[in-house]
Amino acid sequence: MNKLLSLFWLCLAASARSQDLPAQYADRGQLLLTQMVTAPFPHPKRAEGHTYKEQLYSAKEHYSNNTVAIFIPKGFRETGQVDFVVHFHGWRNTVAGALTRYHLIEQFCDSGRNAILVVPQGPYDAPDSFGGKLEDPDGFKRFMQEVVQTLLVKSALRNKDGSVGKIILSGHSGGYQVISSIVERGGLSDHVAEVWLFDALYAQTDKFLAWFDKQHGRLMDIYTEHGGTKAETEKLMETLKNRGTPFYAGQEADCKPAELRASRPTFLFTALEHDEVVSKHHTFREFLETSSLEEIRNQH
Repeated sequence: MNKLLSLFWLCLAASARSQDLPAQYADRGQLLLTQMVTAPFPHPKRAEGHTYKEQLYSAKEHYSNNTVAIFIPKGFRETGQVDFVVHFHGWRNTVAGALTRYHLIEQFCDSGRNAILVVPQGPYDAPDSFGGKLEDPDGFKRFMQEVVQTLLVKSALRNKDGSVGKIILSGHSGGYQVISSIVERGGLSDHVAEVWLFDALYAQTDKFLAWFDKQHGRLMDIYTEHGGTKAETEKLMETLKNRGTPFYAGQEADCKPAELRASRPTFLFTALEHDEVVSKHHTFREFLETSSLEEIRNQH
């Protein structure tokens, strides 16, 4: 009984924190926390939950939350197309946790990019990389269609002719899996201009390589010594080297913005810890600033 009460109060506190978020970021823009039919979960493959290291993570507690955060920065310019940055959190996290822990909205705004940030809820506070409906064929296309419709109905945007422009896919840790599925069969691969992996290249490397070969987009991979991604990253660099594909590899601390802007695979080794790579050195902001996205202040 005590455990149930504790769980109830934890869930209530988490819900309250989420509801406070739009007000918390109101001075920076409009944050929508909405429930979407095309969100990753629930999904049939997690209808019975998920077991990891002999512990069951139930469907009700960990695979029923269909929250999606959509953030429109102040000064956002409406044009014929809307560019998006879609970020996927890693294991044992939530939308609210990712936004606040890694200062995603602050970094997004400070970059001054004319785009909209989208953060869908993955497995809720669970050790799982599964991307739910976004791993289904055309699942990401359906998701982005609902994002656009949500913006038309719930946001201050008024351009009814807006369509999806460039998409940047960003993922920390376990977020790699859903991104690999999106670039392979999500239905909008031709819109994906960049892929950012924050200590996240654990597997599915062939899918990222196939996307790069077809789209020639910017592939950013920052990795650590002990995050579990070093061997796979070095393997990919060796593959590129053997086939003569140009890429950049260097120390994150020494890398200059000009070296980040090229549309090529970029590998940055960092002395940071696994949980620090997104925000401690403002790397999310730096990737935004050197991206192909336009600046808010460029046009009026």
